[in-house]
Amino acid sequence: MLDAQTAEIPLTLVKSKANLRKELDASGQWTVAQIEALFALPFDQLMLKAQETHKTYFPEGDVELATLLSIKTGGCPEDCSYCPQAARYDTDVKAEKLMGLEEVLEAAKAAKAAGSNRFCMGAAWREPKDRDIEKVVAMIKGVKALGLETCATLGMLEANQAQALQEAGLDFYNHNLDTSEDFYRSVISTRGYQDRLDTISHVRAAGMSVCCGGIVGMGESREQRAAFLARLANLSPYPESVPINHLVPVAGTPLADQKPLDPLEFVRTIAVARITMPKARVRLSAGRQQLGRAVQALCFLAGANSIFYGEQLLTTGNPEAEEDRALLAELGLKTKQSYKTEVLV
Repeated sequence: MLDAQTAEIPLTLVKSKANLRKELDASGQWTVAQIEALFALPFDQLMLKAQETHKTYFPEGDVELATLLSIKTGGCPEDCSYCPQAARYDTDVKAEKLMGLEEVLEAAKAAKAAGSNRFCMGAAWREPKDRDIEKVVAMIKGVKALGLETCATLGMLEANQAQALQEAGLDFYNHNLDTSEDFYRSVISTRGYQDRLDTISHVRAAGMSVCCGGIVGMGESREQRAAFLARLANLSPYPESVPINHLVPVAGTPLADQKPLDPLEFVRTIAVARITMPKARVRLSAGRQQLGRAVQALCFLAGANSIFYGEQLLTTGNPEAEEDRALLAELGLKTKQSYKTEVLV
């Protein structure tokens, strides 16, 4: 028997895709209160809901392996409080020029040989110039020719730039919301929340899939985490890929001394993302190394089915490939084999 608080949640334990669709259609959009109620469930109930949802939409239970390469590091004019690539902060990250095409393709070949399905290219720009887009287009075409899904994160885009990336064959564009709208100004002042939503709209209009998530553990409240997930889940459609980053405090940034988020709260965040965005690939991103094997295992049980894979994640460390393969094998999880982009319908 469900109690009164749980009864308000529009998603019951699912027995089929049809039942889940019916519940979602009847509920319309997720409210922050409904998502807070999910967070407040006893841990075992929340995990069970997430597992049932995951099994319904991902019966294969496979894990997508994605590699992220920083093709242009440092020197960013933004003031994101978590980011060591911001030029205004005194960190160990130095500004570098855009990588050359051949260097990028060699990295993509290595990623594919290591088992990655998707190759993501990130550049520390506020927004790319058209001449930058031309260079990235060549990279996208080269990586696509290797048989990999492609993703890029280059900052804010204009509509014509999004169209150029789509015509080059880009499968995904990553542009994170980072956090809830009311907490956003506590973290970033050089780019507005609507700027991020506008870029996502340009990406959708161009016909590309969206990779969009954020960072937890920056000092936000649970209500603000719920509001962040509500905004993601209520995008129409919600993102095909949802990277959830655990803050990695970096010396020299304003969040260098931020108290770590409780690990079980992070697992709850993964579970709620799975329930509210059932068809999305929910990705464990930055901060996995700090979480350790046991917490990562709980995240997979909560419905995470994608990881950034390799030794480096932009400018922060990431569990090495062999460690990842060993953990997945120990948990009995197989990796995604197809390079075909999954589309939400």
